[in-house]
Parts: sequence; structure tokens; C-alpha cells
Amino acid sequence: MNTKELAIFVIENVGSEENVIKVVHCATRLRFTLKDRSEVNKEALQRNDDVLAVVESGGQFQVVIGGKVADVYQEIMRQTNLSQVASASAEKSQEKVGVISKAFDVISGTFSPLIPLLAGCGLLKALLTLCITFGWMVKESGLYISLSATGNAIFYFLPVFVGFTLANKLNANGYIGAVIGAALLEPNYTNLLVKGAAVVDIFGIPVIPFSYANSVFPIFIAVIAFSFLEKLLKKIILKDLQFLLVPLVSLAVIVPLSFLAFGPFGTYLGAGIANGIEVLLSFSPILTGAVLGSGYMFLVIFGLHWGIVPITLQNLQNGGDPLGPMKAGPTFAQMGVAAGVFLKTKDKKLKAIAGPAAITGMMAGVTEPILYGIVLKYRRTIPYIVISGAIGGALGASLGVELKTYSFYSMLSIPAFAPISMHVLSVTASFIIALALTYFFGYESKATVNKHQTTENVSDLKNEVNDNSNETIYLPVQGKRVSLTDVNDEVFSSGAIGKGIAIEPIEGMVTSPVNGVVTTVFPTGHAIGITSASGAEVLIHVGLNTVNLQGKYFNPIIKTGDFVQVGDKLVEFDIEKIREAGFDLTTPIIVTNTDHYLDVIPHTLSNTQEVLTLIKKQDQRHIS
Repeated sequence: MNTKELAIFVIENVGSEENVIKVVHCATRLRFTLKDRSEVNKEALQRNDDVLAVVESGGQFQVVIGGKVADVYQEIMRQTNLSQVASASAEKSQEKVGVISKAFDVISGTFSPLIPLLAGCGLLKALLTLCITFGWMVKESGLYISLSATGNAIFYFLPVFVGFTLANKLNANGYIGAVIGAALLEPNYTNLLVKGAAVVDIFGIPVIPFSYANSVFPIFIAVIAFSFLEKLLKKIILKDLQFLLVPLVSLAVIVPLSFLAFGPFGTYLGAGIANGIEVLLSFSPILTGAVLGSGYMFLVIFGLHWGIVPITLQNLQNGGDPLGPMKAGPTFAQMGVAAGVFLKTKDKKLKAIAGPAAITGMMAGVTEPILYGIVLKYRRTIPYIVISGAIGGALGASLGVELKTYSFYSMLSIPAFAPISMHVLSVTASFIIALALTYFFGYESKATVNKHQTTENVSDLKNEVNDNSNETIYLPVQGKRVSLTDVNDEVFSSGAIGKGIAIEPIEGMVTSPVNGVVTTVFPTGHAIGITSASGAEVLIHVGLNTVNLQGKYFNPIIKTGDFVQVGDKLVEFDIEKIREAGFDLTTPIIVTNTDHYLDVIPHTLSNTQEVLTLIKKQDQRHIS
């Protein structure tokens, strides 16, 4: 699908534009807040080759797209009346969301818009460090000063940015949230931080001077308080006066409270968390690193890793983040798995997925394409990442590595860590171990290997089948057999697309009529194409004109490329609902390459499981 088609497809299958309260995106996924999740066609989304995965987590319905998610998001904005701010209307979801899910949703919604800026500026700072280390630039040069200012800007003014995005996430005025953050950095206040500055008070309560540059928790607390205050003010202030009085009263109340209470409390909270991490590390850095390293992948899968971002940023304010190296290990382990699959597989399609996914991970630190395109499809690799991530995390923690500036975990961001040599050692260990495990122990389960080997050898099976034997097509749907000429559809009854037979179903299940490979699964699920081991191309079309149901009442169990045997389940369908919708359920079973055979003989009697016999041309010549 092109970007426009994919955008329209996603919106249709999350229950249409009317079911969307809000949609935002992060590095790889669309994050929907929905009114009614029962309206979602999750199966259709999962079957789409352009959708890497569907995740329900943190109160959000997440559609993982990969690297082109930003383009798909922009196309959704063009094709609908949704917008990141406007769609966050007063209309609320019908679903109940727990406190923890709501908290993760707020954190994710706050930082998702900022992650590209944080990662970009962090990488710029890392590259500047590299330039200074190798003498490519001097700190006194105008170029270094300007680029350094650029890299530092979002971190120094982080309270302003977080104030804006958090307020928007809480459906409050983002610009007031930004002003609250800016007030914490205003020179008249920051001058109080200078040694020897006079002590000031508000209503007799002394202001404790803290530096709020680079901080997260103080602005979080202040803006949450502001969101409640704003709602109260809008209830008690006349609408004609809200334009002026709501900002005035909000700022006049929240900013002083931020200096007196919210700021100091948030600072102590951040320091407490940082001290807690230090305690864990002092108790056992190896155990702490191993636990986070082994479990980090699962946080990413469910989109919960954003909950660690505020802690990371708070640690960076204190000089360095020890969590970064522990998260870098499992990230490089995922890259190792992708590289291992690329080297191991002979499947050209899988190689085309694994290679770019590994490169994207190593250069940009984005691993969702690896997770959803490889790991969750080949779950044998999950223990490899757990083991390699635990080893890399334990090494990073025990060697005292720290992240010095915010960045994704990639080869380009290596200068963001110190000491660099120890960081390289820990992530290289994760990468190599994961690659080796994948390459030497394989990435597929035994059943999957056998299945794929059979699929890859279908052409060989064709040659092994006795050319002088007829082929039998078995009953795929239980029900009454009908001559194809009696089907109320001229395309089928005329034999225009091939000879065959039809069934009037009595149960809503289609099974495979042959041993072979699934060559086509229609997006709507109403039709399946299978090529048998001896070359017969069989089409099973459930009902007439059922394509107009757009997949409703159909549930495909298999996907294109799967190997199936006689009796394997292919599609479930709801007979009663389809009939109530006014559709004829007569199901044609057609041999679309009829011209390859001398004749296709239907078995209209119900005393056998055979429904068609294919007479091969060679067989007939031998008889005559």
C-alpha cells in the first residue's frame, strides 16, 4: 500500500474517524485513544503487511508502522478532520482505564512529540564530544559554540517544552503550561541561585532556590495542578471573561506555588529516585543491570519504556544516567538477532526485512522493526535477547558506564556514554552473543522449520508426484453439493474462471482441500487461493458478492505463504450474520488452471469426502 492507502485503511479499521478521540505518533507507532475499542477490526490490521504489529497498552491502541509512521500520520491528518489538539475533545472514551495505564498514557503523550528533538540534540552533543576528543574542533570556535547551544537548548529549556506537551495531553492550555515552565527559568529567579544572593519569600515563606533547567518532575507536578485549576476556573468564571481571567488567575496561583512547593517537592522526588537507583547499583550492579537488561525488550513491546524517560532526564540533570547502558545492551542484542537472521536465512523476503531492520537499529537506535518484524514472528529469538541483554546490561552497570546526554542507543550515539571504551565492550558483547545464538541455534522452532522447508520445496514436490496419477480435491466446507452451473453468478456458472463445484455450507469453517501452499488470502477474508503440491490452483470463494462485507464476519486463520495439509483450518465465518445481511452463501470451489487438465470431474454425491477429481493430460494420452 502507498502512504495514502495505508492511512485510510488504518482509520477504517480502528472504527472510523468517529471512533477516534485522539491520535499521536512516536518513532514507529500510531497511538490511538478510542471511544469504543470493540469497533476495531484488529484482525484486519494484523493481516496487513504494512502493519508490523498491533499493541493495546497504557490505555492506548497502538498500530506499529515502522519508519514511515510520520508520513502515515500526516496523511491521516490530511484525510480526516482529526488533529493532535483538536481531536482531544471533551468526548471521552467509553472504556475504563486504570490509574497505571493512565499514568503511562500521560507520560507517553507528553514525551512522544519531544523524542525526535531530544534524540537529535543528544546525538549532536555526542558528535561534538567526538570532534573535541579527536581534535577536529576546539571549544572556543564559533561553530562549536553555536552547535553546542543548539544541542543544549532543548535540555536547558526542557520545562518549557514539557509544560506545553503535558498541558496539551491533559486537555489544558499548552501555552500556559509553557509559560509556567519558562517562569522556572526566568533570570530574576535564576539570579537567586548565585552564591550570596538575598533570600526572598512569598507571604513570609522563604523560597528555596533550585535550578530547574533540564528538570522534569517539578514542571510535571505544576502542570498537573494547573490542569485541575483550569477546569475549576472555567466552571466558575463567565465565558466572556475566561479569555483574560483564566490565564491570569492560573499563572498568578501556579507559578508562586511552583517556587514554594511544586518545584522543591519535584526536585526532592527526582533526587530520591536517583538515590534509589544508586542504592540498587551499590547493592549489586550486576544484578540491577541484568534485570533491566533482560526485561527492557518487553517494556518496548508494550510501549511502556517511555515511563523511564523522566527518570533518565532527571539522572542526566544530576550528571549522568546509569540506566542508559543497561537499556543499550538489550537494544544492541535486538540488532544482533536481526544480523543473525540476515546471515542465517535463505528466504529472500525475510533477508530483505532483517538487513534494513539491523541497519536502522545500528544507525538510528530504532528497533521496533526488529521486534515486530522478526522477534515476535520468530519467538525462538526472545530468549537470545533476554540472555544477551542481561549480559550487556550487567556489564554496563558493573563497569560504571553512564549516559551523559540523551540519545537513542546506536553506533552513532556511542560518544554519548562514558567511559566510551567500557560502553563499547558491553554493547559489543550483547550484539555478538545475540548474533551467535541466532546463527548457530536458529531463529525458528522445529515445527516452523519443517513448515517452511515444506513450503520452499513445493516445486520439488511437484516433480516427485507421479505424473500419471490423477489428483483429488477434498471437501473444504461441510454442506450440500451443487453443480457449478446452478450457481447464481454468471462468472462462476459459466466456467469463465475454471471448472469446479459449489457447496451450500451448513457450518462456518473452511478447511484445506489439498496439501499445498496458500498463495492468496483476500484482504476481506472471503476467498482463499491454494496451490497444491502437484500444481492445482484452487480457489475457494465463500458466498456470492460477499466482498461487499469488507471482511465483516470473516476470520482468516492462515496467511499467504503458509503450508497447509488437507483438513487444516483456513477461514472461520458467521453463517447466520452473513445470511441476515442478505448474502447468498453458496461457495464455489474452482480449479483456476483448468486448462492444465484434460478434465475436472465433480463428485455431487455426499457419501464421499472427495469433491473433484483432476484428470491429467498425460494420463489420458496413456489410456488412449
